[in-house]
Amino acid sequence: MARLKAFQGVVQQNADIADTVVVYIEEAHPSDGWVSTDAPYQIPKHRCLEDRLNAAQLMHLEVPGCPVVVDSMDNSSNAAYGAYFDRLYILQEGKIVYQGSRGPEGYRIAELRDWLDQYRETLGKSNNLVINV
Repeated sequence: MARLKAFQGVVQQNADIADTVVVYIEEAHPSDGWVSTDAPYQIPKHRCLEDRLNAAQLMHLEVPGCPVVVDSMDNSSNAAYGAYFDRLYILQEGKIVYQGSRGPEGYRIAELRDWLDQYRETLGKSNNLVINV
């Protein structure tokens, strides 16, 4: 939960220079699989897209104001970005300009914040370029 709050803070602080989207992928710790003792929700393994969409609604509650999209059941986004369990990316003009390490150990909000702070400095007076986080 602390990571989500930190993420939400970065989203809010940088809303003027960055568009943010959360991609909900397969559940890392399903309640009927590899269970985590500190999981805030009991979410079973997704057996269909409707299951995944329902679980993503919980994620949307945790990051209000941030669009949440859902990976396909063949996990194509997860495979393309190596996101399992979680991972932070910054895309600029369709290219990856920041790739965090794999979470949970590599999930470093401070790195993301530092990158965005440096980017903000380079903008100077020109505020016409928006990036996707």
